Amino acid sequence: MDHPRELTHVSLCAGYGGLDLGLRRAIGSVRTVAFSEIEHHACANLVTKIEAGLLDRAPIWTDLKTFPWGAFRGRVDILSGGFPCQPFSTAGQRAGDSDPRHLWPHITRGIRELGRPALVFFENVDGIISSKLAGSEWADPAGTPVLLHILRELERMGYHATAGVFSAGEIGAPHQRKRVFIMGVRDDLDLAARALVSELLERTGRGDLAAWPAGRGAAQHAWEPPRFTRNSAPALGGDADGSADRLDYGDLCLAVDNRIDELRLLGNGVVPATAERAFRVLWGRVGHAAYRHE
Repeated sequence: MDHPRELTHVSLCAGYGGLDLGLRRAIGSVRTVAFSEIEHHACANLVTKIEAGLLDRAPIWTDLKTFPWGAFRGRVDILSGGFPCQPFSTAGQRAGDSDPRHLWPHITRGIRELGRPALVFFENVDGIISSKLAGSEWADPAGTPVLLHILRELERMGYHATAGVFSAGEIGAPHQRKRVFIMGVRDDLDLAARALVSELLERTGRGDLAAWPAGRGAAQHAWEPPRFTRNSAPALGGDADGSADRLDYGDLCLAVDNRIDELRLLGNGVVPATAERAFRVLWGRVGHAAYRHE
């Protein structure tokens, strides 16, 4: 993190790039050097966004479990990821660490093999708060809340870690979408590096965090795609093309023209403005230049 060098970033479980766009909104000077994403439609969306200049040009690995961490060792400042929520979501079976989609152990291995990036930033559903470890192969005993286990794991690797619940509603969206965000800042990160991130956050500070679609009954913004009306909306089983309205597609789905794919991406993804707010708040707790880890 030597100023004025651009901060480098690896995006795990990238989805449509919500965390990436949130980081860009928050600190501006960040360059994504690699993505990891397994869903083919999300990969296609990432490629389209890269080609459109909305995301950085970088390779995409489709299997996080085989990601070549060593090739990026010592070259990554920020590691982020919206790791799979299915093991913890109240909408699923909540198998937790017994679920084969539980990728946190692979992420911790990646953190070590990358040489411990200066900053890590993760996201998951709020069900991770009440989910508990079932297995006994972890450093923490069975029954430990998964979120507490993750924070402890980061601390064992030399990070000061914190977490918080943030929603899309609190930054102006017409829906809640509560998410848990986790930040870890390396304990030995010097004051100059901390000051750099704080300076970038101050430089990119804004009052309007998101440009949301016009409300019900109001005239549409020029950038909004036409809405479906009662007379023009397709019947069930009809044409699925067209943008979903009242969602955060202004930043996210410019490269998607299929409503079903768009809704799937949005439903699994992170609102960039929420990620930006979470980054700012959590950095204020553990990352700012005046912070001292006791």
